[in-house]
Amino acid sequence: MYLLIPAAGSGKRMGANCNKLLLKVHSQSIIAWTLLAAEAASQIRWIGIISQPSEWHDFKAIVAGLAMTKPVEFIPGGTTRQESVYNGLQALPSEAKEVLIHDGARCLATPELFNACAIAILNCPGLIAAVPVKDTIKVVGESGIIESTPKREKLWAAQTPQGFNVQLLKQCHAEGVRQGWEVTDDAALFEKCGIQVRIVPGEETNLKVTTPQDLAIAELILSLR
Repeated sequence: MYLLIPAAGSGKRMGANCNKLLLKVHSQSIIAWTLLAAEAASQIRWIGIISQPSEWHDFKAIVAGLAMTKPVEFIPGGTTRQESVYNGLQALPSEAKEVLIHDGARCLATPELFNACAIAILNCPGLIAAVPVKDTIKVVGESGIIESTPKREKLWAAQTPQGFNVQLLKQCHAEGVRQGWEVTDDAALFEKCGIQVRIVPGEETNLKVTTPQDLAIAELILSLR
């Protein structure tokens, strides 16, 4: 299975003056933990890191320090996550039929989750890891007034990895460019194009490290493993 890791984001919400994936958590950088999980996943055979070329020196040093046995390629990132994934798709080896896309900031995903998604995508066009929502969710208008309360039973929190048929995802990205769609994950492009996306049970600990509070939680979880 081929894995793309979008890693071109900034650390604004983290309050950092660098790419947040370079920040340390429990003795290793955030991106290092993500790579270690991918390295340990038996179904992953190739890894592409999508980041700004100005950061490649730092990322390459991390990869070298991990002594990765799987090939790791570096792909220029875009100005948005959507553009970065588009660039990543163009850089996939020609033989890639399916791909997993995993946010580098989700450094707590386990090898077992990577393997489960890699196996499941062989039997469907698209999937996402997700967990049922526990909180009651409110839809709130611009004035700050609650508009509705969706039924919690149908709500799931999207995670990554997300898996897709490569050709279909390329077509959906091309349509997104043509239509000017702006989405926050690739599954939304499939949805807009009318292609079914299934759920693979995610992990409660698979949080996205975005804020200093998330960093502290990740530190605790890793210390318990």
